[in-house]
Amino acid sequence: MTTTDLGTQSPERELLTGFLDWYRTIVEQKVEGLSLAEASRQLTPSGLSALGVVKHLGWVEYYWFRYVLVGEDVAAPPRVNDDNAIQFRIEPEDTMDSVLTFYREQCEHARHITSAKSLDDVGVRQSRVADFVSLRWVLVHMIEETARHAGHLDLMREQLDGRTGYA
Repeated sequence: MTTTDLGTQSPERELLTGFLDWYRTIVEQKVEGLSLAEASRQLTPSGLSALGVVKHLGWVEYYWFRYVLVGEDVAAPPRVNDDNAIQFRIEPEDTMDSVLTFYREQCEHARHITSAKSLDDVGVRQSRVADFVSLRWVLVHMIEETARHAGHLDLMREQLDGRTGYA
């Protein structure tokens, strides 16, 4: 991906989707080449791992696009006592491939939903944090959420093997 993919002189939709796709790519690159053991290693006192962050971001894509915006007949993402920590947990059956496939599938669903809606279209379900939201709001929020976690992944990857930068 190049900086021109960020939509520097593009209309609003392309600008928003360009930035989101930029950060989605960075998220995947941050776990590229790691073993399951490395990617699952808990690197924070709260138990975050690089692969757990990717898994959570898959649930975030699922929640905002499929559950809130279009109201698909899918279950809400897992939570325990209104806490989303379970979304970060790497289960024994999780693999690098299964988590990355889940993330990629949710991003693809989100792209499909985004392409079929106006930026002003409002979701059919009320969200936990922001009432009924527009696609525009979701895209801005997803840029923020994905970029924030990409920063976490930057630090985790540096701790794991010293790798820094966009890739």
